[in-house]
Amino acid sequence: MKTSTFISEEQLVSSAIDTLIKKLGAVETNRFLSLMKNKRIESVRRHQLWQKKLDKDVFFNAVFK
Repeated sequence: MKTSTFISEEQLVSSAIDTLIKKLGAVETNRFLSLMKNKRIESVRRHQLWQKKLDKDVFFNAVFK
């Protein structure tokens, strides 16, 4: 059985981006990486909307019973 080893995070990212560029090309790789950023922004926006509706006192009472 082969022993598994982990590569550094920097090597992992570099290898993944190289693979994407080889398979998709530079433009599509950039497009793909931009999609990941957009999803993060959407989740932040969703959290901000949730916070606007939040009653702070009710929330704190539920958390710190």
